[in-house]
Amino acid sequence: MASAAKSGKSVVLLCGDYVEDYEVMVPFQALLAYGVSVAAVCPGKKAGEVRRTAVHYLAGHQTYSESRGHNFTLNASFDEIDHTKYDGLVIPGGRAPEYLAMNASVLDLVRNFVNSGKPVASICHGQLILAAAGVVGGRKCTAYPAVGPALVAAGASWVEPHTPAACVADANIITGATYDGHPEFISLFVKALRGTITGSNKRILFLCGDFMEDYEVTVPFQSLQALGCHVDAVCPKKKAGDSCPTAIHDFEGDQTYSEKPGHDFTLTANFEGIDASSYDALVIPGGRAPEYLALDGKVIAIVKNFMESSKPVASICHGQQILAAAGVLKGKKCTAYPAVKLNVVLAGATWLEPEPIDRCFTDGNLVTGAAWPGHPEFISQLMALLGIKVSF
Repeated sequence: MASAAKSGKSVVLLCGDYVEDYEVMVPFQALLAYGVSVAAVCPGKKAGEVRRTAVHYLAGHQTYSESRGHNFTLNASFDEIDHTKYDGLVIPGGRAPEYLAMNASVLDLVRNFVNSGKPVASICHGQLILAAAGVVGGRKCTAYPAVGPALVAAGASWVEPHTPAACVADANIITGATYDGHPEFISLFVKALRGTITGSNKRILFLCGDFMEDYEVTVPFQSLQALGCHVDAVCPKKKAGDSCPTAIHDFEGDQTYSEKPGHDFTLTANFEGIDASSYDALVIPGGRAPEYLALDGKVIAIVKNFMESSKPVASICHGQQILAAAGVLKGKKCTAYPAVKLNVVLAGATWLEPEPIDRCFTDGNLVTGAAWPGHPEFISQLMALLGIKVSF
């Protein structure tokens, strides 16, 4: 199993209960995929403890809706963090910043990073913490619009986010309006860490469907966009601008995963008439969508096209149901979510046990992963096949 090359760079990710689901996991796993070590911490909590997340998105009401997201596992202890040993700080949004902004230890940590000139990247409601820390005076900042008054009162030069993807960099402070801006937000942070991206002029196609797993589409999608790739997402019977509901699959003490509603995911291209040959790689997310996408003849034809042309194909979790149905696994080494083992074996592949669950494998042009905890390996192995590198 290939692993992401370690860059020597390390950053702190500041977490709390009901941090926004995307805003904590996308930068966490993207940076790990690029070779950056990430210490995810929460005040009063230790490595191995779990924080709940919140799914925030605009559903046509006057403000965003909120529902339960995945559970996020911390990998470091807040009390052991020494800012001098890290190269940068990431502050996700959600509801966590409302109370983290009242924590003196959090504010001290933020001031230490800002005053030392190290890059600090904060998104959405995370800027409440920047305002409370008193570090935005005279700095250009954007944020979720409702955070604007706090930033103005703290002396910031407010930049109105004309789109949800708006991002602003001023000296060592990077701010973003919402998770829609993750590609630029993460790219700016990598640049601030003195990272260089090469080989990124690639076109990548995602095969999507209703109730695909929320992380398994958005984490790789935005991680690849942050690298400068052109990434398109298509779904049978849907067009660019249409959306797919997603499913949050997580283990919460039951014999199988739980399912909760995730964010809606917006497609970027029309499925009908898609020219698969114009893309350099294919990504197949998991979730429940593969169960019925595997029955679609045009989906199967796209998968066969990529495999027969030896272009990179990366499939995760239940996505391998589509590979099995396409008849492209014979003689291949392959892993998947354990319940998909039957499909993989019957399709003639050599089954690779996903122990632990974050294991991913490359066999020729095929990358397979067992579940979303393996995204850093999954993305880094696809990057290797595509010749994309992040150097620090």
